[in-house]
Amino acid sequence: PINMSTAPATSLRISSIDILRALTMTLMIFVNDLWSLKDIPGWLEHTAAAEDGMGLADVVFPAFLFIVGMSVPLAINNRRSKGDDNGKIFLHILERGAALLVMGLFLVNGEYLNATATGINRGIWNVLSCLSFIALWNAWPKTTNPWVKRILKTLAVGVLLLLAFICRSGDGESIQRFGVHWWGILGLIGWAYMVGAIIVMLAWNKNAVVAIAWALFLGICIASHAGLLNNEIIGAVIGPLGVGGHVALVLGGTITTNIFFHFHKLEQHAKMMGILLLIAAALLALGFILRPYWGISKIRVTPSWILICSGITVATFVLVNWIADQQGKASWFNFIKPAGTNTLLCYLIPYF
Repeated sequence: PINMSTAPATSLRISSIDILRALTMTLMIFVNDLWSLKDIPGWLEHTAAAEDGMGLADVVFPAFLFIVGMSVPLAINNRRSKGDDNGKIFLHILERGAALLVMGLFLVNGEYLNATATGINRGIWNVLSCLSFIALWNAWPKTTNPWVKRILKTLAVGVLLLLAFICRSGDGESIQRFGVHWWGILGLIGWAYMVGAIIVMLAWNKNAVVAIAWALFLGICIASHAGLLNNEIIGAVIGPLGVGGHVALVLGGTITTNIFFHFHKLEQHAKMMGILLLIAAALLALGFILRPYWGISKIRVTPSWILICSGITVATFVLVNWIADQQGKASWFNFIKPAGTNTLLCYLIPYF
Protein backbone atom coordinates (compact mmCIF):
# COMPACT_ATOMS: atom_id res chain seq x y z
CA PRO A 1 0.00 0.00 0.00
CA ILE A 2 1.06 3.59 -0.57
CA ASN A 3 1.38 5.20 2.85
CA MET A 4 -0.69 8.28 2.01
CA SER A 5 -4.01 7.59 3.74
CA THR A 6 -5.15 10.03 6.43
CA ALA A 7 -6.82 7.07 8.11
CA PRO A 8 -5.63 6.11 11.61
CA ALA A 9 -4.34 2.86 12.99
CA THR A 10 -6.69 -0.13 12.77
CA SER A 11 -7.52 0.02 16.49
CA LEU A 12 -9.29 3.37 16.04
CA ARG A 13 -11.03 2.54 12.79
CA ILE A 14 -14.73 2.20 12.28
CA SER A 15 -15.34 -0.03 9.26
CA SER A 16 -18.10 2.21 7.90
CA ILE A 17 -15.61 5.06 7.34
CA ASP A 18 -13.33 2.75 5.32
CA ILE A 19 -16.35 1.38 3.43
CA LEU A 20 -17.60 4.88 2.61
CA ARG A 21 -14.10 5.77 1.39
CA ALA A 22 -14.01 2.58 -0.70
CA LEU A 23 -17.41 3.29 -2.27
CA THR A 24 -16.34 6.84 -3.09
CA MET A 25 -12.99 5.82 -4.61
CA THR A 26 -14.66 3.08 -6.69
CA LEU A 27 -17.11 5.67 -8.03
CA MET A 28 -14.27 8.16 -8.62
CA ILE A 29 -12.38 5.68 -10.80
CA PHE A 30 -15.65 4.94 -12.64
CA VAL A 31 -16.63 8.56 -13.34
CA ASN A 32 -13.05 9.56 -14.24
CA ASP A 33 -13.27 7.32 -17.32
CA LEU A 34 -16.73 8.38 -18.48
CA TRP A 35 -15.18 10.93 -20.89
CA SER A 36 -13.84 8.02 -22.97
CA LEU A 37 -17.35 6.65 -23.65
CA LYS A 38 -20.22 7.79 -25.85
CA ASP A 39 -23.98 8.16 -25.23
CA ILE A 40 -23.59 8.30 -21.44
CA PRO A 41 -26.81 9.10 -19.51
CA GLY A 42 -26.74 12.74 -18.43
CA TRP A 43 -27.35 11.94 -14.76
CA LEU A 44 -24.02 10.09 -14.60
CA GLU A 45 -21.88 12.91 -15.98
CA HIS A 46 -20.47 16.19 -14.74
CA THR A 47 -22.80 19.14 -15.23
CA ALA A 48 -21.37 21.94 -17.39
CA ALA A 49 -20.07 25.05 -15.60
CA ALA A 50 -22.89 27.29 -16.81
CA GLU A 51 -25.61 24.82 -15.79
CA ASP A 52 -27.53 24.71 -12.51
CA GLY A 53 -27.55 21.09 -11.39
CA MET A 54 -25.37 18.07 -10.81
CA GLY A 55 -24.92 14.49 -11.91
CA LEU A 56 -23.48 11.51 -10.03
CA ALA A 57 -19.94 12.52 -11.07
CA ASP A 58 -20.38 15.86 -9.29
CA VAL A 59 -21.04 14.17 -5.92
CA VAL A 60 -17.95 11.94 -5.86
CA PHE A 61 -15.16 14.52 -5.38
CA PRO A 62 -16.88 16.43 -2.53
CA ALA A 63 -17.71 13.11 -0.85
CA PHE A 64 -14.03 12.20 -0.93
CA LEU A 65 -13.04 15.56 0.60
CA PHE A 66 -15.69 15.01 3.28
CA ILE A 67 -14.27 11.55 4.06
CA VAL A 68 -10.74 12.99 4.26
CA GLY A 69 -12.13 15.25 6.99
CA MET A 70 -13.77 12.29 8.74
CA SER A 71 -10.39 10.54 9.02
CA VAL A 72 -8.37 13.60 10.11
CA PRO A 73 -9.33 13.76 13.83
CA LEU A 74 -8.80 10.01 14.24
CA ALA A 75 -5.36 10.22 12.61
CA ILE A 76 -4.30 13.24 14.71
CA ASN A 77 -5.55 11.63 17.95
CA ASN A 78 -3.68 8.46 17.00
CA ARG A 79 -0.43 10.41 16.57
CA ARG A 80 -0.95 12.25 19.85
CA SER A 81 -1.48 8.91 21.63
CA LYS A 82 1.97 7.89 20.35
CA GLY A 83 3.52 11.00 21.89
CA ASP A 84 3.73 13.32 18.84
CA ASP A 85 3.49 17.02 19.66
CA ASN A 86 1.90 19.63 17.39
CA GLY A 87 5.25 20.35 15.72
CA LYS A 88 5.66 16.75 14.53
CA ILE A 89 2.00 16.51 13.50
CA PHE A 90 2.29 19.80 11.58
CA LEU A 91 5.33 18.52 9.65
CA HIS A 92 3.51 15.26 8.94
CA ILE A 93 0.49 17.16 7.56
CA LEU A 94 2.78 19.29 5.35
CA GLU A 95 4.59 16.19 4.07
CA ARG A 96 1.34 14.44 3.14
CA GLY A 97 -0.11 17.57 1.59
CA ALA A 98 3.05 18.33 -0.43
CA ALA A 99 3.07 14.76 -1.77
CA LEU A 100 -0.52 15.16 -3.01
CA LEU A 101 0.39 18.50 -4.66
CA VAL A 102 3.38 16.92 -6.44
CA MET A 103 1.31 13.99 -7.68
CA GLY A 104 -1.51 16.26 -8.79
CA LEU A 105 0.86 18.49 -10.79
CA PHE A 106 2.61 15.61 -12.57
CA LEU A 107 -0.67 13.95 -13.57
CA VAL A 108 -2.09 17.28 -14.78
CA ASN A 109 1.02 18.03 -16.85
CA GLY A 110 0.54 14.57 -18.35
CA GLU A 111 -2.96 15.62 -19.46
CA TYR A 112 -1.57 18.67 -21.30
CA LEU A 113 1.54 16.90 -22.64
CA ASN A 114 2.83 17.61 -26.15
CA ALA A 115 4.28 14.16 -26.86
CA THR A 116 6.36 15.25 -29.86
CA ALA A 117 7.99 18.20 -28.10
CA THR A 118 8.53 16.19 -24.88
CA GLY A 119 9.90 13.07 -26.53
CA ILE A 120 7.59 10.61 -24.77
CA ASN A 121 3.84 10.02 -24.98
CA ARG A 122 1.28 10.47 -22.24
CA GLY A 123 1.12 6.76 -21.43
CA ILE A 124 4.85 6.53 -20.70
CA TRP A 125 4.70 9.80 -18.74
CA ASN A 126 1.90 8.46 -16.51
CA VAL A 127 3.60 5.11 -15.89
CA LEU A 128 6.97 6.70 -15.01
CA SER A 129 5.24 9.27 -12.78
CA CYS A 130 3.12 6.71 -10.93
CA LEU A 131 6.03 4.28 -10.45
CA SER A 132 7.99 7.18 -8.95
CA PHE A 133 5.09 8.05 -6.62
CA ILE A 134 4.92 4.43 -5.44
CA ALA A 135 8.71 4.25 -4.87
CA LEU A 136 8.65 7.50 -2.90
CA TRP A 137 5.58 6.98 -0.73
CA ASN A 138 5.15 3.21 -0.47
CA ALA A 139 4.56 1.86 3.04
CA TRP A 140 7.61 -0.39 3.06
CA PRO A 141 7.72 -3.44 5.39
CA LYS A 142 10.00 -2.91 8.39
CA THR A 143 12.16 -5.79 7.12
CA THR A 144 13.03 -3.91 3.89
CA ASN A 145 16.73 -3.10 3.53
CA PRO A 146 17.16 0.65 4.24
CA TRP A 147 19.58 0.97 1.30
CA VAL A 148 17.02 -0.48 -1.09
CA LYS A 149 14.54 2.18 0.05
CA ARG A 150 17.13 4.97 -0.29
CA ILE A 151 18.15 3.88 -3.78
CA LEU A 152 14.55 3.55 -5.01
CA LYS A 153 13.56 6.92 -3.52
CA THR A 154 16.62 8.61 -5.05
CA LEU A 155 15.81 7.10 -8.45
CA ALA A 156 12.19 8.23 -8.11
CA VAL A 157 13.21 11.83 -7.34
CA GLY A 158 15.62 11.74 -10.30
CA VAL A 159 12.94 10.46 -12.69
CA LEU A 160 10.45 13.14 -11.56
CA LEU A 161 13.04 15.91 -11.94
CA LEU A 162 13.91 14.62 -15.43
CA LEU A 163 10.24 14.47 -16.42
CA ALA A 164 9.69 18.02 -15.18
CA PHE A 165 12.75 19.19 -17.16
CA ILE A 166 11.72 17.60 -20.49
CA CYS A 167 8.00 18.36 -20.12
CA ARG A 168 6.44 20.45 -22.89
CA SER A 169 2.77 21.29 -23.39
CA GLY A 170 0.79 23.36 -25.88
CA ASP A 171 1.28 23.66 -29.65
CA GLY A 172 3.09 25.84 -32.16
CA GLU A 173 4.38 29.08 -30.68
CA SER A 174 2.55 28.53 -27.40
CA ILE A 175 4.78 25.68 -26.17
CA GLN A 176 5.07 25.76 -22.37
CA ARG A 177 7.30 24.03 -19.84
CA PHE A 178 6.20 22.11 -16.71
CA GLY A 179 3.77 24.30 -14.79
CA VAL A 180 0.52 24.72 -12.85
CA HIS A 181 -2.23 24.37 -15.45
CA TRP A 182 -4.44 23.50 -12.47
CA TRP A 183 -3.72 21.45 -9.36
CA GLY A 184 -5.52 18.28 -10.41
CA ILE A 185 -7.86 16.23 -8.23
CA LEU A 186 -5.03 15.07 -5.94
CA GLY A 187 -3.63 18.58 -5.65
CA LEU A 188 -6.99 20.07 -4.70
CA ILE A 189 -7.40 17.32 -2.09
CA GLY A 190 -3.89 18.16 -0.85
CA TRP A 191 -4.64 21.87 -0.33
CA ALA A 192 -7.96 21.22 1.42
CA TYR A 193 -6.44 18.46 3.56
CA MET A 194 -3.51 20.62 4.71
CA VAL A 195 -5.65 23.60 5.73
CA GLY A 196 -8.39 21.45 7.29
CA ALA A 197 -5.99 19.20 9.21
CA ILE A 198 -3.97 22.15 10.57
CA ILE A 199 -7.20 23.76 11.81
CA VAL A 200 -8.29 20.51 13.53
CA MET A 201 -4.83 20.14 15.08
CA LEU A 202 -4.72 23.73 16.41
CA ALA A 203 -8.33 23.45 17.66
CA TRP A 204 -7.42 20.28 19.57
CA ASN A 205 -10.43 18.80 17.78
CA LYS A 206 -12.91 20.85 19.83
CA ASN A 207 -16.10 20.56 17.80
CA ALA A 208 -17.30 24.11 18.54
CA VAL A 209 -14.04 25.58 17.19
CA VAL A 210 -14.10 23.32 14.13
CA ALA A 211 -17.75 24.32 13.51
CA ILE A 212 -16.81 28.01 13.64
CA ALA A 213 -14.02 27.35 11.13
CA TRP A 214 -16.50 25.46 8.90
CA ALA A 215 -18.88 28.44 8.98
CA LEU A 216 -15.99 30.80 8.23
CA PHE A 217 -14.86 28.90 5.12
CA LEU A 218 -18.45 28.47 3.92
CA GLY A 219 -18.83 32.22 4.47
CA ILE A 220 -15.69 32.88 2.39
CA CYS A 221 -17.23 30.81 -0.42
CA ILE A 222 -20.53 32.73 -0.19
CA ALA A 223 -18.71 36.09 -0.08
CA SER A 224 -16.65 35.13 -3.12
CA HIS A 225 -19.74 34.23 -5.15
CA ALA A 226 -21.43 37.42 -3.97
CA GLY A 227 -18.57 39.40 -5.52
CA LEU A 228 -17.23 40.67 -2.18
CA LEU A 229 -13.75 39.17 -2.62
CA ASN A 230 -12.85 40.39 -6.12
CA ASN A 231 -9.17 40.89 -5.36
CA GLU A 232 -6.34 39.17 -7.26
CA ILE A 233 -4.29 38.40 -4.15
CA ILE A 234 -7.29 37.03 -2.23
CA GLY A 235 -8.31 35.05 -5.32
CA ALA A 236 -4.83 33.52 -5.60
CA VAL A 237 -4.97 32.44 -1.95
CA ILE A 238 -8.51 31.00 -1.82
CA GLY A 239 -8.61 29.70 -5.42
CA PRO A 240 -6.80 26.39 -4.70
CA LEU A 241 -9.10 25.93 -1.68
CA GLY A 242 -12.19 25.97 -3.89
CA VAL A 243 -12.75 29.59 -2.72
CA GLY A 244 -13.05 28.10 0.77
CA GLY A 245 -15.62 25.48 -0.18
CA HIS A 246 -13.25 22.52 -0.33
CA VAL A 247 -11.99 23.24 3.19
CA ALA A 248 -15.61 23.50 4.40
CA LEU A 249 -16.19 19.99 3.04
CA VAL A 250 -13.17 18.62 4.94
CA LEU A 251 -14.20 20.33 8.19
CA GLY A 252 -17.77 19.07 7.74
CA GLY A 253 -16.38 15.55 7.72
CA THR A 254 -14.47 16.20 10.94
CA ILE A 255 -17.61 17.51 12.68
CA THR A 256 -19.51 14.40 11.55
CA THR A 257 -16.85 12.08 12.98
CA ASN A 258 -16.82 13.94 16.30
CA ILE A 259 -20.61 13.73 16.62
CA PHE A 260 -20.55 10.08 15.62
CA PHE A 261 -17.89 9.10 18.18
CA HIS A 262 -19.55 11.07 20.98
CA PHE A 263 -22.69 8.95 20.71
CA HIS A 264 -20.82 5.79 19.68
CA LYS A 265 -18.93 5.82 23.01
CA LEU A 266 -22.24 6.25 24.86
CA GLU A 267 -23.70 3.40 22.76
CA GLN A 268 -26.58 5.69 21.78
CA HIS A 269 -26.72 4.52 18.17
CA ALA A 270 -30.32 5.49 17.47
CA LYS A 271 -29.74 9.00 18.83
CA MET A 272 -26.56 9.29 16.74
CA MET A 273 -28.41 8.27 13.57
CA GLY A 274 -31.28 10.67 14.32
CA ILE A 275 -29.00 13.67 14.93
CA LEU A 276 -26.84 12.99 11.86
CA LEU A 277 -29.92 12.56 9.65
CA LEU A 278 -31.31 15.84 10.99
CA ILE A 279 -28.00 17.52 10.14
CA ALA A 280 -28.10 15.96 6.66
CA ALA A 281 -31.65 17.28 6.15
CA ALA A 282 -30.63 20.77 7.37
CA LEU A 283 -27.64 20.84 5.00
CA LEU A 284 -29.82 19.79 2.06
CA ALA A 285 -32.48 22.38 2.95
CA LEU A 286 -29.91 25.18 3.28
CA GLY A 287 -28.37 24.12 -0.03
CA PHE A 288 -31.70 24.42 -1.83
CA ILE A 289 -32.46 27.74 -0.08
CA LEU A 290 -29.22 29.19 -1.49
CA ARG A 291 -29.70 27.60 -4.93
CA PRO A 292 -31.56 30.58 -6.51
CA TYR A 293 -28.54 32.83 -5.88
CA TRP A 294 -25.68 30.95 -7.57
CA GLY A 295 -27.14 27.59 -8.59
CA ILE A 296 -25.66 24.15 -7.99
CA SER A 297 -22.28 23.71 -9.68
CA LYS A 298 -19.22 21.58 -8.94
CA ILE A 299 -17.03 23.47 -11.42
CA ARG A 300 -17.93 26.87 -9.90
CA VAL A 301 -17.85 25.42 -6.34
CA THR A 302 -21.14 27.06 -5.36
CA PRO A 303 -22.32 27.09 -1.73
CA SER A 304 -25.41 25.04 -2.68
CA TRP A 305 -23.21 22.31 -4.17
CA ILE A 306 -21.10 22.16 -0.99
CA LEU A 307 -24.11 21.95 1.32
CA ILE A 308 -26.13 19.47 -0.77
CA CYS A 309 -23.14 17.14 -1.28
CA SER A 310 -22.32 17.34 2.44
CA GLY A 311 -25.90 16.35 3.28
CA ILE A 312 -25.82 13.44 0.83
CA THR A 313 -22.51 12.18 2.27
CA VAL A 314 -23.71 12.38 5.89
CA ALA A 315 -26.89 10.46 5.03
CA THR A 316 -24.89 7.83 3.10
CA PHE A 317 -22.52 7.43 6.06
CA VAL A 318 -25.47 6.81 8.40
CA LEU A 319 -26.81 4.13 6.04
CA VAL A 320 -23.41 2.44 5.62
CA ASN A 321 -22.78 2.54 9.38
CA TRP A 322 -26.17 0.97 10.06
CA ILE A 323 -25.51 -1.85 7.57
CA ALA A 324 -21.83 -2.49 8.29
CA ASP A 325 -21.31 -1.73 11.99
CA GLN A 326 -24.74 -1.98 13.60
CA GLN A 327 -26.05 -4.93 11.58
CA GLY A 328 -22.61 -6.56 11.31
CA LYS A 329 -22.69 -6.80 7.51
CA ALA A 330 -19.29 -5.19 6.78
CA SER A 331 -18.34 -8.36 4.85
CA TRP A 332 -20.84 -7.34 2.16
CA PHE A 333 -18.34 -4.68 1.09
CA ASN A 334 -15.20 -6.87 1.10
CA PHE A 335 -15.02 -6.85 -2.71
CA ILE A 336 -14.21 -3.11 -2.67
CA LYS A 337 -12.20 -3.12 0.59
CA PRO A 338 -8.83 -2.29 -1.07
CA ALA A 339 -10.29 0.99 -2.36
CA GLY A 340 -10.86 2.00 1.27
CA THR A 341 -7.55 0.88 2.78
CA ASN A 342 -5.15 1.38 -0.18
CA THR A 343 -7.07 4.31 -1.63
CA LEU A 344 -4.29 6.21 -3.38
CA LEU A 345 -2.89 3.09 -5.05
CA CYS A 346 -6.36 2.31 -6.41
CA TYR A 347 -6.62 5.87 -7.74
CA LEU A 348 -3.29 5.51 -9.59
CA ILE A 349 -3.97 2.09 -11.16
CA PRO A 350 -6.00 3.47 -14.15
CA TYR A 351 -2.97 5.60 -15.11
CA PHE A 352 -1.15 2.38 -15.95
